[in-house]
Amino acid sequence: MSHRAPRLVAVFAAGALAFGALPSNAATPVDTGTSSTLSDAFKTAAAQYDVPRELLVGIGYAESHLDGHDGQPSQANGYGVMHLASNPSNPTMSEAAKLTGLPVEKLAKAADANVLGAAAVLDAYADQAGLQGQARQNIGQWYEVVAQYSHSADGPTARLYTDEVYRIVGLGVGAEGVSTQPVKVTPDRGKYANVAPLGTRTPASIQAADYPGAIWNAANSANYRVGRTAAISTIVVHVTQGSYAGTISWFKNASSQVSAHYVVRSSDGQITQMVAEKDTAYHVRSANPYTIGIEHEGFVDQPSWFTDAMYRASAALTKNIAERRGIPKTRAYIKGHNEIPGNDHTDPGPNWNWTYYMQLVNGGNPNPPTYNFTTYGSGVRVRSDAKLTASVVTTLPGPTQVFVTCQKQGDTVNAEGTSNKWWSKLRDQGGYMSNIYIDHPAAQLPGVPVC
Repeated sequence: MSHRAPRLVAVFAAGALAFGALPSNAATPVDTGTSSTLSDAFKTAAAQYDVPRELLVGIGYAESHLDGHDGQPSQANGYGVMHLASNPSNPTMSEAAKLTGLPVEKLAKAADANVLGAAAVLDAYADQAGLQGQARQNIGQWYEVVAQYSHSADGPTARLYTDEVYRIVGLGVGAEGVSTQPVKVTPDRGKYANVAPLGTRTPASIQAADYPGAIWNAANSANYRVGRTAAISTIVVHVTQGSYAGTISWFKNASSQVSAHYVVRSSDGQITQMVAEKDTAYHVRSANPYTIGIEHEGFVDQPSWFTDAMYRASAALTKNIAERRGIPKTRAYIKGHNEIPGNDHTDPGPNWNWTYYMQLVNGGNPNPPTYNFTTYGSGVRVRSDAKLTASVVTTLPGPTQVFVTCQKQGDTVNAEGTSNKWWSKLRDQGGYMSNIYIDHPAAQLPGVPVC
């Protein structure tokens, strides 16, 4: 294991329009700096531990959308932007504490320390893998290191996790004041090259899934009970308090003692079934015998996870279950975890749009209330005139994660090798930000209504 002396890193001031992770020779505590932004934290950690910044940001975005959630733990007892975890299968929190000399409380609650701790762990794993010198600048060479950082329950889940990180690196990130440009990377999957990714369907997996659109991936048998002691009468909506891949891995860990029947991914609505509907998943305590649980990737305090793709995929699943099992498609029988007696959870929380969800469950095709997407490329233009005739107010470096409500035609946008006239209207944030439009290099986004 290499020990790198702290390096002097120039303070990076990011100015952008805001739209609203060894007992005998423990390391000496390092200076986490006086970073005023999360962007500074990533730059400092990447330089100090020789980890590509785009990769660090990609991991953080996959884990938390770059939100530390005020130091509150995930379902798998992971903390912060980088999800430093402390559970029987994932020791990244304790490893970060040993490598940096920083106390666990600071690693959990201080964003700059959390990012630094993750970089230290990745550095140690890279050393163990023999990744040195110029090879460290090749993001594609870090694939097995990132897979190790996930501490996934098995190879397919590790590949699911790592492929998502590399997808994000390829798209670029713009969130929480942190921006990375898209990076074209060819990942060297190493020992994971021959691991079939989750989603590979076989005759047996197709037969096992109750819902035709689901990928079958069984939870650990310690985390559910075979059979039922009551008739199924209720569908329960959950939020994972963690990532899609992390949740799947956690349900496959015998020590977790939790599971759900289904897990839904935020980005595209992919559905994984982990417990057969005929069996009892452990998700709502005393209500387990008569309920079917659907977990949704994300965190209750962060609406960016609740995409239209997720709503529509989940609603189609709920509609299918209800119709197959004779469950009324009303809120009396389709409930949130927080509405089940004897439970202390708050999910799906105030950011879950029940009105829209139930319209979809009942076969409606309403316009989505907001649409979450990420702009790509550079020079994203912003205008504050509904007719799109005023001059550009400002230009964002891009990419930028935003919520939009509708689109309309304006002047021609030329970017990323395409041209079109569609501008997207941001969700109003009150008098200080109303009628704001941004351009986008893609064509008109599917599912977004015309203003």
